[in-house]
Amino acid sequence: MNFYSINPTTEQTVAEFTAHTPPEVRQMLSAAAAAQGLWARRSLIERVRRIDGLADVLERRRQEGARTITQEMGKPLAQALAEVDKCAGVCRYMASIAPTVLADESVDAGFRHSRVVYEPLGLVLSIMPWNFPLWQFFRFAAPALLAGNGVLLKHAPSTMGSGLFAESVCLEAGLPAGLVTSLLIDVPEVESVIADPAVAAVTFTGSTGGGRAVAQVAARHIKPVVLELGGSDAYIVLADADLDVAVSACVAGRLLNAGQSCIGAKRFIVHASLHDAFVARVAESFDAAVVGSPLDPDTQVGPLARQDLRDTLLDQVRRALDAGARCVTKRTLADVPSKGWFVPPMLLVDVHEDNPAFREELFGPVASVTTFTTEEQAIALANNTDFGLGNAVFSRDASAALRIAAQLQSGTVFINDFVRSHAALPFGGVKASGYGRELGRWGMLEFVNVKNITIG
Repeated sequence: MNFYSINPTTEQTVAEFTAHTPPEVRQMLSAAAAAQGLWARRSLIERVRRIDGLADVLERRRQEGARTITQEMGKPLAQALAEVDKCAGVCRYMASIAPTVLADESVDAGFRHSRVVYEPLGLVLSIMPWNFPLWQFFRFAAPALLAGNGVLLKHAPSTMGSGLFAESVCLEAGLPAGLVTSLLIDVPEVESVIADPAVAAVTFTGSTGGGRAVAQVAARHIKPVVLELGGSDAYIVLADADLDVAVSACVAGRLLNAGQSCIGAKRFIVHASLHDAFVARVAESFDAAVVGSPLDPDTQVGPLARQDLRDTLLDQVRRALDAGARCVTKRTLADVPSKGWFVPPMLLVDVHEDNPAFREELFGPVASVTTFTTEEQAIALANNTDFGLGNAVFSRDASAALRIAAQLQSGTVFINDFVRSHAALPFGGVKASGYGRELGRWGMLEFVNVKNITIG
């Protein structure tokens, strides 16, 4: 079996990868387990030094990494460069906090002495998607490695090259061979890897359906799992919002990465008094966004990563229009490049709660607008979704925004800005958006054994 990386701009195959056979996978797991044992015995100071060095390698090879991303999934090169830089940044940040977060703790429990230590679990299998093919791996891998774990990477079939790039920079940074191993396997082989005694835990980033399947397998083998799944983030624009701030954030939050982001701004919930002005300005910005080759420095919106993703999005738009929504942006498919999997930014209005554009996650440059008149109605609309990843609130009244934020069912709420992840802040969701946390000290403690050692 082979995997193919297909450039979504040219529709041409850029690389072909031969899948690992089951015997090869077993051999790789054995080598990874041995490497992890050696790595866990290294001092934390040495592990910190190596992960700091990994940041250096990422910075040195940022052009190569960014071009790999752009070729495989179509992200504008400037955004791909920013992704590689963010990977280097998370390595440096996690290395800086590891000595504090992973330090032994003495606890006064009435015994002669009680101590809490943080030990690695072993090998952690990471199952990663295509939309941020390096960032989503390194935000997990940096803290997991610092804690003494080994890392297995099963990447999306369309971004295997990004997975091999990640493995190569880890080797160049001096991490033991096998400690970070990219497995070229497809979905049917994942269950046997999770079941393997060498694998201690799993992390999955992707769809809710995929996360459910992974969680079921992990549960059968009693292995911990972190799930970072889909989202349908609602951005609430209150009547007193600064319209300049709200429009800028909503446009940026929806068009980044051609809208292919779990924390993208998907549902705009706007006070009725601002509806017309908000819609006019967002539609104008959507129509003005430069759609084209990701190698063109002026491009703001590249292609979708695969043809099936474009087909799914266009079907969702069709069903939304059939259900009564209206598209107020001007461009059609005829106005974007015919070669490649491009979709023009679209803004849908008259979207009610039963509309597919409200109910489903739109993974592309399409946003919906729903109006409200009361604060309670806005909160109910935002929470009326299976997902619970992120939200944003726009208001000049900080106390009102904070009051609403406290009632939103999500893992993250931004006020007067668009939602994004940060190395120092916990990232994850509730409901169908998953469980567990990545990033910050919270992410570093997901894959450790918190051991109590007490002298009576």
